[in-house]
Amino acid sequence: MNVLVVDDEQKNAELVAAELRDAGFTASHVSGGAAAIQRLEAGGVDAVVTDLRMKPPDGMAVLVEVRRRWPETTVVVMTAFAGLATAREALKLGAQDYVEKEGDYVEVIARVLRDAAEKRELLQSNRALAASVESLRRDALAVIGDAPATRAALELLRKVAATDSTVLLRGESGTGKDLFARTLHALSKRAGGAWVKVNCGALPEALLESELFGHEKGAFTGAVRQKPGRFEDANGGTLFLDEIGEMPLPLQAKLLQAIEEKTFTRVGGNRPITVDTRIIAATNRRLEDMVKERSFREDLFFRLNVFPIVLPPLRDRPGDVPRLVDHVLRRHGAPPDKLTADARRALDSYTFPGNVRELEHTIERALILAGADAITPAQLSFAQPEARREHGWVPRIPPEGLSLEALEKELILQALERASGNKSAAARLLGLTRRTLYSRMEKHGLRTPGEGEDAEGEGE
Repeated sequence: MNVLVVDDEQKNAELVAAELRDAGFTASHVSGGAAAIQRLEAGGVDAVVTDLRMKPPDGMAVLVEVRRRWPETTVVVMTAFAGLATAREALKLGAQDYVEKEGDYVEVIARVLRDAAEKRELLQSNRALAASVESLRRDALAVIGDAPATRAALELLRKVAATDSTVLLRGESGTGKDLFARTLHALSKRAGGAWVKVNCGALPEALLESELFGHEKGAFTGAVRQKPGRFEDANGGTLFLDEIGEMPLPLQAKLLQAIEEKTFTRVGGNRPITVDTRIIAATNRRLEDMVKERSFREDLFFRLNVFPIVLPPLRDRPGDVPRLVDHVLRRHGAPPDKLTADARRALDSYTFPGNVRELEHTIERALILAGADAITPAQLSFAQPEARREHGWVPRIPPEGLSLEALEKELILQALERASGNKSAAARLLGLTRRTLYSRMEKHGLRTPGEGEDAEGEGE
C-alpha cells in the first residue's frame, strides 16, 4: 500500500512516514494540504494519513477533497487535539479512522491501514470475481448455442448446478467440456469459491499424485517444502478433473477415497486432511469399455457417473454454427460482415470433426490470412482442395463406435441417389469399378446376382 503522510510540521511528517515504512508500507510525506492535493493528482496513492490542524486547506478539507475526487483512497485523520465531535464529523465525512497523537499512535495507524488494505483487497477480489462470473455466464451461454441438443444439455447443467452432486461431462474432443464445467461452477452456489482445473493426462503418475493431494517436506527428492494439493486449493469451490480416463489405475483408489470421504493424506504424510470440494470430471473416452478392460475402476466410474451430461458434437447442433461464428468474430473484434456469404455457407455446411475447437481455430486462422479484407472460402482451411481430399468426406468415429457395414451400405445408397440410379456414375462417385459396385450391392441386398450386368445405358 502506497501511503501519503500529510502534516505541516515537517519533522512529524518525516517521522510518521519513516515508521510506516518500517511497518512494511511504501510511504512518502508532504507539508500541508495544498501539497497533498498536488501529490494526489499525480496518482499512485492508496491511502492518506493527514494531520487535522494545518494551515488551509486543513485535514478536514483534505478529507473532503479526497472523498470527492478519489473515493477509493483510504483516509486516516490524526490530531493532537482530541475531540469527540470532531472525530464524529471526520468519520461521517468518510475517514477510515480518527487517531490521537499520543503513545505509539503510528502503530495504531499501521493497524488501521492494514485492515483497510485487507478490505480493499477483498472488495477488489469480489468485484473481479463478480465481473468474471457475469462475463463467464454471458460468454458461455453465447458459445453453447441454441440447438435442441445443446438446450437439453444446458437444461441438465442448470438443474444440477444448484446441487453439490458430482458431474461427469462426456463428449468428443473439442465439444466444450472445459467451458461447460466453468459454466456449471459459475451457476452454482460455489461460484464465489475457487475454480481449480487439473488435466489428468498431462502429468506422470508421481507428479499427478502430488499435484492433486500435495506433499510433505522431504516426501521425495526435490520436495524442499510442504505443498498443498489442488484438492486443498479447491476447498469450498470446484475441482475440475479433465481427461479423467487418462488417470493411472494406481491413483484411482486414492481419488475414490477423496471423493467419497472428502479426506486424503498428502504424499509422504500421515495426517488426514478434510476438504469440502465439488468434483466435475470430463472425458472423451468410453469409461464403460475401460471398466471391462480393467483399466478404470468400476467403483470410481459409478462414483463419477452420478450425473452424466453428454455434450453433443457440432454436427448434431443444427443452427449453432452461425451463432458460434459470430461469437468468435466478436471476441476477435471483427464485425459479422467480415465473412462473405460464400464463406458463411461453407462454414455452415462443414461437419467440423474437431467440433467447436476446430471452428475457433479455423476462424482465427482465416482472420490472420484475410487481414483487412473480408474472409472468403479461400481463407478457410477445410475448404481448400487438399483439405477436401484428406478430410472433407471422411466421417469421424463417434464415441459409441459405428458399423462399417452399415456405413458402406449408406454410402452406396447416397451415391445411387445422387447419380439418379445410374450405377456407372454411382461407381465413379465411390471410386469403384461398376463390377465392384455390383458386388458390394449384392452383399448389402441392394441387387440380385446377375441383375443388369450387361446394361450400360443411363437407366441402369
